[in-house]
Order: sequence, then C-alpha cells, then structure tokens
Amino acid sequence: MLNARPKVQGKVLLLPVDKIVPSAHQARTHFDEQEIARLALSIAQNGLLQPVSVRPGKKKGEYELVAGERRLRACKLAGLAEIPAILAQRDESQAAALGLLENMQRQGLDPFEQARGIREVIALWGCTQEEAARRLGIAQPTLNNKLRLLALTDEQQAYCVDHGLTERHARAVLRLPEAEQRSRALAQFAAKRMNARQADEYVERCLQKKPARRRAVPMVRDVRIFVNTINKAVRLMVDAGVPASATRREGEGYVEYTVHIPTASVARKDAVRGVAAPAGQNEPATVGAPGCSA
Repeated sequence: MLNARPKVQGKVLLLPVDKIVPSAHQARTHFDEQEIARLALSIAQNGLLQPVSVRPGKKKGEYELVAGERRLRACKLAGLAEIPAILAQRDESQAAALGLLENMQRQGLDPFEQARGIREVIALWGCTQEEAARRLGIAQPTLNNKLRLLALTDEQQAYCVDHGLTERHARAVLRLPEAEQRSRALAQFAAKRMNARQADEYVERCLQKKPARRRAVPMVRDVRIFVNTINKAVRLMVDAGVPASATRREGEGYVEYTVHIPTASVARKDAVRGVAAPAGQNEPATVGAPGCSA
C-alpha cells in the first residue's frame, strides 16, 4: 500500500566519537591509510553521508561499533567530535555477522580476512557450514573454498596478501601436499607474475613429477676384493675343521656380512658329534669393508 508507514530499523543518534569502541569481531586486519585519508577529506567537506552502526556497549554511556570502522577512523582523522550512528539492538553473534557481511559487500577485505570472519561467526552461531552459508547468503561451495584457505600458514597467507596473489592462487597451492612445496609455488607465482590459470598449470606439473629413484650403488672392484677375502676366510676355517658360517645381506648401497665362529670348546664337541654348533652358542662377528656397512 502506498500510504503504509515504513518500518523503523534503528534509532539514529548523534554520538561522541570517543564513546564508540571498535568491535571485538572486526574481520578486517589491514586498513589502507591513504584510502582512509581520502575518505576523511570527503567527510570534512560533505559530512558523513552514511551513519555507522552501533550497539550498547558493556560500560554505561559506551557504544560498540557493529559496522563502519573505516568511516569511524576517517571521522576521527577529519576531526569530527560527534557522528551520526544507528543504534541496533543486536546480540554478539548478530553483530559479528553484520560486520562481516558489510565488509564482504564492500571491497577491501582480503580472502583470508573473509575466511577468518566466516570461521568466527560459525563458532558464535554454533552451526554447520551449510547453515552458515544459508544465513550469510553465500553458496556453500564458495564458503567451503574460503575456509580451506586457512590451511595455509600465517606466513603463506601474508605472502599472498603482500604480493597481490588472489584467492585462486592460494587455492591452487592447497593441492600440494607439503608446506615447503606450497611456499615455493607461491614464490614462483609472484616472481613470474602468473595468472590463476598459469598457477593451476604449474601446480599440475609439480604433481605429475615423480620423485627421482635412487640409483643402486654398484660394487667397486676394491669392495669385491674384500668380499672375496671374507668368503675365503670362512672357507679356510671350515676346511680346518672350524664350523664357521657367514650370512650375506645386500642393502641399498651396502653389503652386510655376519660371520658366526664357534668357541673352541663348542667346536671340539661339535667336531666329535660331526654337527655345526647351534646358532645360540656361536659368537657373532660382523665383518665389514670400505664401502660396506656392518
């Protein structure tokens, strides 16, 4: 109906700027000082055209900012003592969500600030990602992709922001399994100024690379001489009536020999019986040579 009265969304107050405290749930961690300076100049010339949003603070006469921290900072820089503010009756979770939504609708929040803000409101609401996506008006795959960005380390997140890498660049390196690989890939993106498609192709090439196989170290001639010497020594002991034995095991880059030589008393008994000494009564001696590991 044309003559219907509009609903009142909030009461507009003129509040001292020093009575407005920042929100504890501010998603934005970086503020462009030059942008705030330009906004301050505009406010000084034209006034604050869009009031900030506040809610009653914890202390009497104090108000907590819900939305509009850039505007509040610019007003302080412009030297305003009082500014218009919309008083919103919001609980803590509603205030956090409102501040996040306003920041997401305006440019300036980097992808990681968005992801941290989403994580915080989900924790405040105590809801699923599906429910959060519905309440924030975001497609669930979009919300899930933003939250995945927090798998990068703080250093990697800062590197993306400092070097102008996008959310697509950040998501591309998440396909790499190791943090060190991700950091190297981000450095390559920035150094070669790759766009998102080139970044995806670079990661794909990294994933297709197979780790190089270690080549087996061939036995050099000198090592074969030592191995033959060990075999000859064992044969000499057996020919002399000592029931010695040797076990050979080859590993990657080494040959291991374990030689069992019975004690004199056991050897005499076994010589009479005509059997080799039990392994438990032998004295093991591990024999090695240059290039061999015992």
